Amino acid sequence: MPADLPIRTLDWAAYRIPTDAPEADGTFAWAATTMVVVHARAGGETGLGWTYGAAVAGHLIDEVLTSVACGRSALDVPAVYHAMHRAVRNLGRPGVAATAISAVDVALWDLKARLLGVRLARLLGAVRETVPVYGSGGFTSYDDRQLANQLGGWVKEQGIPRVKIKIGESWGHAVERDLARVAQARQVVGDAAELFVDANGGYPRKTAVRVADRMADHGVSWFEEPVSSDDLDGLRLVRDATAADVAAGEYGWDLPYFQRLVTAVDCVQVDVTRCGGITEWLRIAALAAAHNLDVSGHCAPHVHLDAALATPNLRHLEWFHDHVRIESMLFDGAGDAAGGVLRPDRDAPGNGLTFKEADASRYRI
Repeated sequence: MPADLPIRTLDWAAYRIPTDAPEADGTFAWAATTMVVVHARAGGETGLGWTYGAAVAGHLIDEVLTSVACGRSALDVPAVYHAMHRAVRNLGRPGVAATAISAVDVALWDLKARLLGVRLARLLGAVRETVPVYGSGGFTSYDDRQLANQLGGWVKEQGIPRVKIKIGESWGHAVERDLARVAQARQVVGDAAELFVDANGGYPRKTAVRVADRMADHGVSWFEEPVSSDDLDGLRLVRDATAADVAAGEYGWDLPYFQRLVTAVDCVQVDVTRCGGITEWLRIAALAAAHNLDVSGHCAPHVHLDAALATPNLRHLEWFHDHVRIESMLFDGAGDAAGGVLRPDRDAPGNGLTFKEADASRYRI
């Protein structure tokens, strides 16, 4: 293999995929999900990456990142990452720029692994054979039947032993319905399954504490974003007042945010499609480990799989209904979570996935 393999091209396309039913959480509702897919090419191989976010991230790749990445060695992914980071200085790193960098970084790690002919997890240094997942959905827009069918499918049909539902409906103004849905969820999944909830930052601090107290009877062990993830003092207050693990971090766009967050939660959530890709995931996971904390992968399970396999302090990965459906539809090589774990195809180089452009074409925007 040549000592230097320059990145030749970065190509992207955006796709908007309708949901299979109305979806909502405590603070937001949506009817479609936009995905920006990136292909990076060098040395006769193609790397695949993607993010869930606005199509404008793709235009930022064209305008800013392509000129920074192309011509650099495909083997030196961290060097490309830092060059991209520097290139968005005057644009602002959080938000759209971070998602664009993330998608490119993921594609470049996949490309490097394919150039070397190894599974991406092996390139990163795998420390586990499988990744535990939890079923995630339980949208506030679901009626009782939809909620029961989804939760029952995960636990009773797929054998996933941990599930999560959305609460905090109407910015925390529907507490009684929240609690009724928690009670229903426990009834559906039985006593053996772990039950998680996600308020998406919908509650005020003291309301979150009172809700946590009332959920304790149903064995809720994970309370995600009980208050805004920007309210670190509020996260600390809830964390210290409840037995459930308090988690946040899905809106962490850079390492300095996570430096602050580790003082406020029991488990750090990281989203590879937002934080800066696999390069930044590895640094965030090390930061969390230095504070004796686990990390949990947020959504986009097939983006996270190989990085999760290489993370000693991983707790689990979110098997998010919306993204699971999209990735199963549009990627050859997508796995399943039977038994509550995701397994890599060790014989497939890179992330083991191929984007089905023909199938995706009707969603292209």
